[in-house]
Amino acid sequence: MTSRNPSLAQIRNEFNDLSTAARVSIIAAVVLELAGKIASWVDLSRRPAGSVRGPKWVWALAQLINGVGPAAYWAFGRR
Repeated sequence: MTSRNPSLAQIRNEFNDLSTAARVSIIAAVVLELAGKIASWVDLSRRPAGSVRGPKWVWALAQLINGVGPAAYWAFGRR
């Protein structure tokens, strides 16, 4: 019987089986995503509430949506 959740060793093996280009692409995407989230949270913490479209706490939570949250904040969340 196989488990539905792969172990850390299985994930590591699958990652190591990828080509170097694929691994670099994945790492770059993760770094960019984290940088976008952190930059958004820092900007939200420093920006006055009047300079943000909508409640700041909603934009802070929106950053948890991968790929969409940071982009939406930078495109639509600031005045």
